[in-house]
Amino acid sequence: MLRYVAVLLCLPQFALANDSAPHWSYTGQIGPDHWAELDAQYLACKLGRSQSPIDLDESNAVGEAQFTSSYKPLPMTIWNNGHTIQLDATNSGALTEDGKDFPLLQVHFHDPSEHAIHGKHFPLEAHFVHKSADGQLSVLAILIAEGKENPELAKIIKHLPAHEGEPQKIDGVEFDPAALLPESLATFRYSGSLTTPPCSEGVAWHVLSTPVTASADQIAALAEVMGENNRPVQDVNNRLVIHPKQ
Repeated sequence: MLRYVAVLLCLPQFALANDSAPHWSYTGQIGPDHWAELDAQYLACKLGRSQSPIDLDESNAVGEAQFTSSYKPLPMTIWNNGHTIQLDATNSGALTEDGKDFPLLQVHFHDPSEHAIHGKHFPLEAHFVHKSADGQLSVLAILIAEGKENPELAKIIKHLPAHEGEPQKIDGVEFDPAALLPESLATFRYSGSLTTPPCSEGVAWHVLSTPVTASADQIAALAEVMGENNRPVQDVNNRLVIHPKQ
C-alpha cells in the first residue's frame, strides 16, 4: 500500500484573514490573474509551484486514505466575509492524520467548485479548514452536486447573511460538520496552497472523491449571496497527486 506523506510548512503566525491586507476579488483588476500584483505578500499566487486548486484528473499515484475525523455539532456562528459564507468552529472536533490532530477551524463554500475532475466542476465545494497546534494547515474539500436537498445545508441557507458583516451566532441552532460528509471518505490527496491570497503553500489537501448533494434551490441560494468565488485550476507541476483506490 502506498503511504502518503504530506509536505507541510510550519506556519505558526498564519492568519486566514488579514484586515490590513489589500482588497482582492474574483473578477477584474483585483481578480485571480492580478492577486500577485496587489501586494508583495501575495507573490506566491503567481510564483508558487504548489498552488491550489488543481484538476484531479492529473493524479499520478494510487493510495488509501490515511486520516480519520472526529467532528461534533457546534453552535452555529455564520458570516458573510465578502468572499464566501463561513461558519466558525471551536471545540468541534478534528481531522487526524498520522497520529496528529488538526482541529477544525472553519467551514466555507465556493461557487462553483474550485477543484475539477476530468475538467468537470461541481456546483459547489465546501472546505473544512483545520490547523494543528504547531500551525500546520489541512483542508478537507467536499464536492457538492445537484440532487436531493441537503438537510445540513438547509440550516445554513435559512440563516444566510445577505450582506458582508460580522459573525452572527444563531441561537438554538447547531451545525454538524459530520453531517456534510459522504459515506465514503475515499480521497484525492496532495500538497498545495490556500486558494485565496496570500496563496500560502504547504497546505495538505484531501478532496473527497464522492460528492454529496444539494437541491437546485439550495445551490441557487448560496450562489446568489456569494457570487462566483472559485479560483481557476493551477498547474500541478511535479507534485505527487494521489487518487483513491477504486
